[in-house]
Amino acid sequence: MTEALPPLRAAIVPVTPLQQNCTLIWCTATMRGAFIDAGGDLPRLQAAAEKAGVTIEKLLVTHGHIDHCGGTGILAEQLGVPIEGPHEADRFWIARLDEDGRNYGIEGRVFEPNRWLGDGDTVTVGNLVLDVIHCPGHTPGHVVFHHAPSQLAIVGDVLFQGSIGRTDFPMGNHADLIDAITRKLWPLGGETAFVCGHGPMSTFAHERRSNPFVADSVLARG
Repeated sequence: MTEALPPLRAAIVPVTPLQQNCTLIWCTATMRGAFIDAGGDLPRLQAAAEKAGVTIEKLLVTHGHIDHCGGTGILAEQLGVPIEGPHEADRFWIARLDEDGRNYGIEGRVFEPNRWLGDGDTVTVGNLVLDVIHCPGHTPGHVVFHHAPSQLAIVGDVLFQGSIGRTDFPMGNHADLIDAITRKLWPLGGETAFVCGHGPMSTFAHERRSNPFVADSVLARG
């Protein structure tokens, strides 16, 4: 007997000079997929989808920073697919993508998502259903995508291996970020693996043990 395919597969494609982790996820039953945070380097992203044999049906966005979504509007137009996310509180950031693109040397274009997302919403990719979790702090409209059957979360710049998202940008809030991590991410379970916006993957259990900002032992002393 051949082993059944997992329902979801993912590939991480670092893009832009900031080496932002764009994630290609796809449904193995339908081979339909989505890019999460198509920040730039669009030919590289399209090549990744073609190599995997995946048909892109939508683009998902965790938050409005240039390295995460500067190329999203451009790619959506090229592919003729909708954009879903982030939360509408990030309209401030998306409105300045052209300006931020010039400042960071990244091609950016302002876009209007086909669907803003809120806490408790779901998004579909092929036959997959992902939960949407609003996690403000790094930006006010940041969302996380969670596929419970795969124990996988795409967390953008909320949490990193050994660190957390910056909150010194306009509309950042450190207390909100800590609250989102501890009240919304930790309950997803320690075995949950996560793809962060930059750098290597980790698990929530590992970060609860060792992260110098949000480990259980650190917060207990706070």
